[in-house]
Amino acid sequence: MTGPVAYVTAGPASRHDTGPSHPERAARLDAVERGVEEAHLGETLVRREARPASTEELARVHTPGHLERVRRFVEAGGRHLDPDTVVSGGSWEAALTAAGGVLTAVEALRSGEAGSAFVAARPPGHHATATAAMGFCLLNNVAVAAAELASRGERVLVVDWDVHHGNGTQDIFWDDPRVLYVSTHQWPCYPGTGRAEEVGGPAAPGSTVNVPLPPGATGDVAVAALEEVAQPAVEEFAPTWVLVSAGFDAHRDDPLAELSWSAGDYALLTGLVASWAPPGRLVAVLEGGYDLGALARSVRATVETLAGEHSRPEAPTAGGPGREQVRAAAEARRRALG
Repeated sequence: MTGPVAYVTAGPASRHDTGPSHPERAARLDAVERGVEEAHLGETLVRREARPASTEELARVHTPGHLERVRRFVEAGGRHLDPDTVVSGGSWEAALTAAGGVLTAVEALRSGEAGSAFVAARPPGHHATATAAMGFCLLNNVAVAAAELASRGERVLVVDWDVHHGNGTQDIFWDDPRVLYVSTHQWPCYPGTGRAEEVGGPAAPGSTVNVPLPPGATGDVAVAALEEVAQPAVEEFAPTWVLVSAGFDAHRDDPLAELSWSAGDYALLTGLVASWAPPGRLVAVLEGGYDLGALARSVRATVETLAGEHSRPEAPTAGGPGREQVRAAAEARRRALG
């Protein structure tokens, strides 16, 4: 993957106020910006401002009842949608631009402005289901873009390397053969979904690929998971677009989980996933990542790799547990598909 990288930001994202002690806080955007600046991409970086998603675009993924409930809750002053998910008066506008930011990135790539894109989306999205907000997520940003692309006849691969399983994305596309969902995630961990035996609904068998990893798994295990379990499904599916739910909370410094990856591992994962995307058809979208230093380094590694640079802000990691779980996931998937 080489060439210009579209970097999509949204001013309203900073007005999603979860409070200074919440892990998913506005300071994360400053860390993302620092990582992008430290990549020193110069004119290779194409900055774009996110537009809000329309009701029609959201309705491909979310029920009208869900959209109305979240909007009214925010307008009433917000606070806790659930024990984890906090909103404020600016959260609905932020959510609209987070979802719209992925669509903005898709439009930038369609027009030829860039060869790939990174979206600083906040709030994150992959836990949001068609009917419910949860896990810091209000709207499913990646799913909104995937559904728009699928409506145009595209075959969309969603790769989710966040440390937490993207239950919302899986649920939305569970029975949709137009979208292949691939996830690596810590197990056991929130939200408790993502077993290897979960492979898709009756109309889309094999369209979901889960590789649960044990605490302490290193980056080499994540690469093996994608190469050994996901890649055969990806090659058979032959995607025309690739969207990445790019959570950086599998980093060893992250406070919310227990995987042991480094920024260098995110460079390797980005390069691998980029090899699955047709030219000009790869968008990475921020999900988790709650240690600000680790987030900045991991974003830098990701955008540098998207630009075709050799990026190693930290050395890749190896030697941790998980190879056995990767083999078990491959076997469980084969059994589930008969």
